[in-house]
Amino acid sequence: MKKILKKNDKPRDGLKILFADDETSIRELMQLELERMGHEATVCPDGRAAVAELERNSYDCVLVDLDMPGLNGIQVIERAKELAPETEAVVLTGKSSLDTAIAALRQGAFDYLTKPCRLVELESLLTRIAQKRELTNQYRALKQRLERIEGNMNLVGSNDSMDRVRQLIAKVAPTHSTVLILGETGTGKELVARALHEQSLRTDKPFVPVNCGALPEALIESELFGHRKGAFTGADEHRVGLFEVAHGGTIFLDEIGELPKSMQAKLLRVLESGEIRRIGDNESRQIDVRVICATHRNLAEMVEDAEFREDLMYRINTFEIQLPPLRLRIDDVPELAAHLYRRFVPTLRAHQELFTPEAIRLLKSHSWPGNVRELANVIEHATILCDAPPISPEHLPRSFNARGVRMPDLGPLSLRELEMHAILQSLNRHDGNKAIVAEELGVSLKTLYNKLNQAQESERKSA
Repeated sequence: MKKILKKNDKPRDGLKILFADDETSIRELMQLELERMGHEATVCPDGRAAVAELERNSYDCVLVDLDMPGLNGIQVIERAKELAPETEAVVLTGKSSLDTAIAALRQGAFDYLTKPCRLVELESLLTRIAQKRELTNQYRALKQRLERIEGNMNLVGSNDSMDRVRQLIAKVAPTHSTVLILGETGTGKELVARALHEQSLRTDKPFVPVNCGALPEALIESELFGHRKGAFTGADEHRVGLFEVAHGGTIFLDEIGELPKSMQAKLLRVLESGEIRRIGDNESRQIDVRVICATHRNLAEMVEDAEFREDLMYRINTFEIQLPPLRLRIDDVPELAAHLYRRFVPTLRAHQELFTPEAIRLLKSHSWPGNVRELANVIEHATILCDAPPISPEHLPRSFNARGVRMPDLGPLSLRELEMHAILQSLNRHDGNKAIVAEELGVSLKTLYNKLNQAQESERKSA
């Protein structure tokens, strides 16, 4: 077997192809032509060698001769589909019978070509496979976006600090630089990341948001880089990682400060090499992804405490955008509140009064520890209670009219019970928004998830 195409020469839309044929002259020709077409190829002399290679690495396309010693092309396709169902297969055959084509298609082949095939036909076929792969990745990225709890929202506000944010976005968006977005939880870091993507040269490619703090530590590598079927216990099917889904586009790593140290090293390697390796694969594959990171934590302090790699901090902080908390731009609250109201109730008339002066006064007097995300929850709460505008104080959550409420006497409780009571109170106060709760309680998102999981496990054992 022989490989072609240097790692750094692989074009953005090239396929990783496994080619198998028992004729030496055909293999030599395909080595040259597949490279010319912009693909990365591994060539094999027979079906057994092809299957052995498929069991070691993942491929976008399998291009095989039908008649080979050992295992024929259809048997190779069967095994390829067992190992990685999304792998496309093309059969080359010297027999132009309909029966041969039907047999190959029944085994999941994308198409077939008769030998000797015209190179222009092969190139056109591989282009269609690349286009299908791109559409599949876009679908996965869209699915990721639809699963997000929050809807899309523009950057709203006329405060000078927000004007500065817009200027920075306009400057860095057209570049390929890595961007680090800093700001408290709920300030709209994902909105900035989306704006960077939409104003970039990659706007027609996938935007894939990833909350690093919400991923189970045992599954982070699989989620980001993918895995082969059988690579570890529970890997019942082949999985494409989110970096690969974002190929050609942008991946947004939110709460990068929650990434475990072991994954920080692997992420650094990806950023430096532009290559990812699925769990279970022996070889890496080239990707073209712009990385945008965000965190509410102080990475410099984390470096001093040996919680974050210094080299990774410098690698992701090529360009920094700092988002101001809502309490420092209170004058934007009425505009933001109106924008959110119209997002929740699109049928409102253009010049309709949306809030009473007293409601606006209460909104502007709030400290907004949860920032814009908290404001969104408050406005959604109000739209549910308010049958028709304007929203008045009675439609706002009770906390806006009841300051300084004392905690009821709960009797003697253990330290763990008191801790869980505080967590549950905060979850109730913020409508279950764990990111805001973690910020309010002064713990990391990962710590909050761990405490909730421990409480659930304790309840399960006592049941």
